[in-house]
Amino acid sequence: MPLLAIVRHGQSVWNLENRFTGEVDVDLTSQGRQEAIAAGKKLADIPFSRCFTSILTRAIETLDLILQQRHTKDLPVTRDKALDERNYGQLQGLDKAATAKKYGEEQVALWRRSYAVRPPGGESLQDTAARVIPYYTKEIEPHLKKEENILVVAHGNSLRALMMHLENIGEDTIATVDLPTGTPRLYTFDQQLNLQNVVYL
Repeated sequence: MPLLAIVRHGQSVWNLENRFTGEVDVDLTSQGRQEAIAAGKKLADIPFSRCFTSILTRAIETLDLILQQRHTKDLPVTRDKALDERNYGQLQGLDKAATAKKYGEEQVALWRRSYAVRPPGGESLQDTAARVIPYYTKEIEPHLKKEENILVVAHGNSLRALMMHLENIGEDTIATVDLPTGTPRLYTFDQQLNLQNVVYL
């Protein structure tokens, strides 16, 4: 039975500073690196066949640190922009608390958590799903159908979009779902890719 593990990158500098990050390419913090190492230890005994990540540094470094904890490190790795974090448009780089004071908590919550509402100049979660899900279906799912175990390291919103698809999460419910940094979420499928189990490690 094939396994799929998804991991949101470890804490980034702008996560720590409570800023909207989006597509801006920021580094991990020292805590973020420790989170990645801890995730790698939890995943070390799973015989993955290949890995997928975004083109952003924080995801790439998280994957590198995860793979360093394994007995076999030379796995095929595919990097693709389709897995990048959601574009937060004009909010990128802004302090989240200050933005909430300026526009109101309710408006910022809509920009951050709703499915279809776009932040100014940016992507909604629906827009993000429109690139993540086709990529998953075309590039990742075929490997699962071959009963390969797959590791995906990406971002909060790109992975929330994937979670909606894999777990049949509705548009209203996804607003309450937050994926912790550096915490592996493991999916087990049957041979027809029907979901059998999902757990955090």
